[in-house]
Amino acid sequence: MTTGAGLTAWQRFRKTFKRDGALHVMLLLPLLLLILYHYVPMAGIIIGFKNYKGTKGIFGSTWVGFENFQTLFQTSGFARALRNTVIIAVWKIVLQIAVPVSFSLLLNEMNSQGTKRVIQSIIYLPHFISWVIMASIVGTILSPATGVVNVLLEKITGNTIFFLGNNTWFRPVLIISSIWKNFGYSTIVYLAALAGVDPSLLEVAEIDGAGYWKRMLHVTLPSIVPTIILMSTLSIGNILNAGFDQVYNLLNSAVMETGDILDTMVYRYGITNSNYSISTVASLFKSSISMILMIISYRLAFRFSGYRLF
Repeated sequence: MTTGAGLTAWQRFRKTFKRDGALHVMLLLPLLLLILYHYVPMAGIIIGFKNYKGTKGIFGSTWVGFENFQTLFQTSGFARALRNTVIIAVWKIVLQIAVPVSFSLLLNEMNSQGTKRVIQSIIYLPHFISWVIMASIVGTILSPATGVVNVLLEKITGNTIFFLGNNTWFRPVLIISSIWKNFGYSTIVYLAALAGVDPSLLEVAEIDGAGYWKRMLHVTLPSIVPTIILMSTLSIGNILNAGFDQVYNLLNSAVMETGDILDTMVYRYGITNSNYSISTVASLFKSSISMILMIISYRLAFRFSGYRLF
């Protein structure tokens, strides 16, 4: 097989490797780690199709086929966890786009670069704090007795709310705290997109009499719509990822009805109850749906914004 330039595929490979050989060698260790920690453990999926017993091992356990799937789908907690996962994840995805875009548009209009950098640093900071610490901070802020939110509520309404123990309020707490932690870091993408807006368009709009809001709505925002579409479509694959770290650190028995998600259910079955077969099946179900959604999201991203991996 020859290329258009008259070179065989092997000659072309040798030429490319000679030019970029050092870069390929640098990728060997990360590639090895990827295979070792992400692909080799996938062999454990077989546990989901067996009545796994630790004393018998994987190969000594009885093969049961899809029986574990039937057991999982008939479990009362599965429908609840799936519903909670989708609701929480969808709200997070929507707000994780709307809030950073809005804030980036406002931040982009600031004239003082010093103030702008200070604000950026402040809103970036929560992203680098682990959920173990963030959960403690959220619990302190929302404490029924001493939390600043409930102190203000008591002064205004005379009542307090146990946010982390109330099924009505637990989901909003998860969503708002997640946005608070991550929206600042997400603004980086949109600020980079805003930096590419043609200044001449803004100048023409200003000359035509367009005020601040009209320039933002009719010039600035349309200019970053492709980026917004790209980020939105790529987020589709995360519909079943509601955030294990956050939910696990904030979840308690009082709010299982609205807070339990697929990841915490997998953890509970596998680590707490040692039911590795059901835990594997639940994880496999989640991963399979996420893979399908990821394929769909990349196709949508290519169709609407021209994004492609290769």
